[in-house]
Amino acid sequence: MSHRSIIAGTAEGPVLASAEGLSFWGGVDPLSGLVIDAYHPLHGQSLAGKVLVMPTTRGSCSGSGVMLDMALNGTAPAAFVFRESEDVVTLGAMIAAKMFDHSVPVVRLGAEAFAQASAAKAAEVTPEALIIDGQSLPLARAKADALALTPDDRAMLNGETGTANRIAMEVICEMALLQGATTLVDVTQAHIDGCILANTANLRFAERMAEMGGQVRIPTSMNAISVDHGNWRAQGVPPSFGLRAARLADAYVNMGARPTFTCAPYLLATAPKAGENIGWSESNAVIYANTVLAARSVKHPDYLDLFIAMTGRAPLSGVYLTANRAPRRRLHINAPDGADDALWPMLGYIAGQLSPDRIPLLTGLEALAPGDDDLKALCAAFGTTSAAPMLHVAGHTPEAEGFPVPDDCVQVSRAELAHIWAGLNQGPEAVELVAFGSPHFSAPECRALAALLAGKAAVSTIVTVGQNVLAEIRADGTLAKLEGFGAQVIPDICWCSITEPIFPPAARNLMTNSGKYAHYAPGLSNRTVRFGSLADCVTAAQTGRAPNMPGWLTE
Repeated sequence: MSHRSIIAGTAEGPVLASAEGLSFWGGVDPLSGLVIDAYHPLHGQSLAGKVLVMPTTRGSCSGSGVMLDMALNGTAPAAFVFRESEDVVTLGAMIAAKMFDHSVPVVRLGAEAFAQASAAKAAEVTPEALIIDGQSLPLARAKADALALTPDDRAMLNGETGTANRIAMEVICEMALLQGATTLVDVTQAHIDGCILANTANLRFAERMAEMGGQVRIPTSMNAISVDHGNWRAQGVPPSFGLRAARLADAYVNMGARPTFTCAPYLLATAPKAGENIGWSESNAVIYANTVLAARSVKHPDYLDLFIAMTGRAPLSGVYLTANRAPRRRLHINAPDGADDALWPMLGYIAGQLSPDRIPLLTGLEALAPGDDDLKALCAAFGTTSAAPMLHVAGHTPEAEGFPVPDDCVQVSRAELAHIWAGLNQGPEAVELVAFGSPHFSAPECRALAALLAGKAAVSTIVTVGQNVLAEIRADGTLAKLEGFGAQVIPDICWCSITEPIFPPAARNLMTNSGKYAHYAPGLSNRTVRFGSLADCVTAAQTGRAPNMPGWLTE
């Protein structure tokens, strides 16, 4: 049977269908249930009480926290119906049921039944069936005994090591069955994504797990948080927000995580090696680890990252397995002559659009010489438009030559890249803010920026970095150059978590060199956006005006 009940429950409601996946983080307001992703076909519509039918989700691992917050706020969909494998909002729904007694059923259908559900006006879900237009589709459940566990796994699952570990292992096992795994795998390190105070649910979850005695058992780094942990009071952040954001970060630190506070853990000295099994969350980090470092991690949803850190175990599925790292679509890029560094986030963005549910191989770029930061920008932008956990770039990433070249091939022209540029540049020419560091800037990026600066900033200019990078650029004088220009260099937070007053309240149009933030900023900040190269952003910082489309896209 191809129809499965992933999370059992009872619900009914009108069908809201989309052929395009949605990132709940940056795409949905958990307080209202409205879709805020300005680029999504469902923009402006409410998900609350609907039976949401879509192939899968995409984008950020933080969508699980948004989903949990929606369940707690009463703004969640009545049920989810997917066609493909989906982990992120499923995990949020799982935590809502297991820890907070809020049930949101999740169903997966075969292709034909999914098409029927997409066209239906209303649907009803029971533990045994999905009923659409009067037709009942029986739903099967995965069998728990299909999973092989070690004695240590079973001890945690049976509660012998405490309630927190029991919950952690229960969820890991349920996710393993969902992913089709038959066993678990040891991981060497974890990265926690859910430490951003994006919603009340993140704080409630973390403090509850800490109260239960949760402790990590493997080295664990932490994502960017919602405040500059040591300086938020001086920056004018209201205590009503700052204290709660600090409490959330402290809950994870109290459970043994390192206060690294960066969305770029691959820039830390502890970055994993090729072939190393890790348990990371944060979409850009996972994609970079798999793609550029050849480490191995599924794009784990928020909350599952903590459970993996607490147990040292993850489902042996997805790209932990070599066969699942193979590309299934080739994207041949007709690279424009004279392209600057803006090319790489644009390539990641269009690659995700053209390969939303499978790992692509990018060809045609072999003669170019991208650096690690170019590949970082590529991976981050790819994660906004694709659900895939990695991609390959022929001639530039370590596993690109290790698999057969897919027969499925799509050509990408300069005209299509120009269309991407136009889509990411919908704001006016006048710019009031220039945003660098999504993901966090590396030390080489900070030096490259400093080398381009002259005079004084004409508009607010902010660079976000990890504490490790801040220490390095302070020591070599780069920080003084950036601050001499008038740029603020802020640690711990990232653009996807910045709020006012750190985000200048008067700024209505911003410019960034990040394809990731250019995508998310309209929904997260309610501002318009301009996108361009590092040099274009410097021009905007110096003049308050965004340059037009570069010549390499128009000639």
